[in-house]
Amino acid sequence: MHPSEAIRCAKGIELEGKRVVLGITGSIAAVESFELVRELMRHGAEVTVVMSPEAVRLVTPAAMEFASGRKVITELTGAVEHVALFGDYPDKADLLLVAPCTANTISKMALGIDDTPVTTMATVAIGSRVPVLVAPAMHLSMYENPAVKENVARLETMGVRFIGPVFKDKKARVATNEEIVERVLTALGPHDLVGLRVLVIGGSTEEPIDEVRVVSNAGTGESAVLLAVAASRRGADVELWTGRMSYPVPTTLRRRGFRTVGDLMDMLGSVDHDAVIVPASLSDFAPKAKKGKVSSGNKDIRLVLCPLPKVLPALRSRTKVLVGYKAEVGVPRAELVRRARSRLSEHGLDIIVANDLRDVGAGRTKALIITPDGELDVDGSKSVLAERVLDAVVKVLR
Repeated sequence: MHPSEAIRCAKGIELEGKRVVLGITGSIAAVESFELVRELMRHGAEVTVVMSPEAVRLVTPAAMEFASGRKVITELTGAVEHVALFGDYPDKADLLLVAPCTANTISKMALGIDDTPVTTMATVAIGSRVPVLVAPAMHLSMYENPAVKENVARLETMGVRFIGPVFKDKKARVATNEEIVERVLTALGPHDLVGLRVLVIGGSTEEPIDEVRVVSNAGTGESAVLLAVAASRRGADVELWTGRMSYPVPTTLRRRGFRTVGDLMDMLGSVDHDAVIVPASLSDFAPKAKKGKVSSGNKDIRLVLCPLPKVLPALRSRTKVLVGYKAEVGVPRAELVRRARSRLSEHGLDIIVANDLRDVGAGRTKALIITPDGELDVDGSKSVLAERVLDAVVKVLR
């Protein structure tokens, strides 16, 4: 096994079983290609690197072979690599990504000129209707050249999709690896939520003790963000409602905020989504809040806790699929299942995700996805759990 295999699926399984061909051309941004290959592999992709002669002057094929664990294509041979990868056959590659892509390569691709391994791959991929993504990188004046802009538009009419560029310091800079990987994930996603609306409610509520202090629940909001991102990649129209969060929320997600359970209950009138998923850490009780600030000189402060309304039952009539979460601490698996199934029945849920918080860490978890018909054990990254939850949602919607 090549050492690069150790990182495969380290971040997710979205690209597991997918074959991505990365075409590298002669931009200095090619120095970012090593990490781009690794990031694609961390999501499960099998990556084959193809390099133009100018790219070879900037990045060595040996480095790209080490990154990908596969032989790098720097010239076309009797093995007809371009046809083997993109010919109209059932086992062809799933996507061609040209990153970075120079003005020269863009124009050649638009005109069907095949004088490098990368442009020949592009001609065959476009002809076979394989998805093609292009991440341009060049001086701004080159990008603004009317001929280059015309060729960009020409490629777009052929179905080629562009990522970036980022305009800065008189340059059309290549998009970040993070953005490129996200676009690949979207392009190769199952698209089984296209046309559907999904609401994810995450984070923790904060119930006031006085006008300064609050009581809250532990929780980062990571699961909610990963679910929202994964649903968006599958084609859903996604909203993310969040309480207190410590996990970063991508700016690409539509987001509304709430602080207390009462705030959230007031928002439920706008829910008319196909699926609602609630991994939020919602408070079960709230103190009788005091006005002003309780003096810190008090030796003892007694809080009277009052029960709060349950959000899940209030959501039941507003969505086709309702997913709840049940967290416990230190209970045997059989008891965890029993409590989760009780909640499933009590609130009329379609799916419940149950776990023992002792099995949860940064980025990783062990959980059970429970439906009326069965149970699925998931042990791995939180991204994997998000995908399996959405698989269950799709199954119910069908």
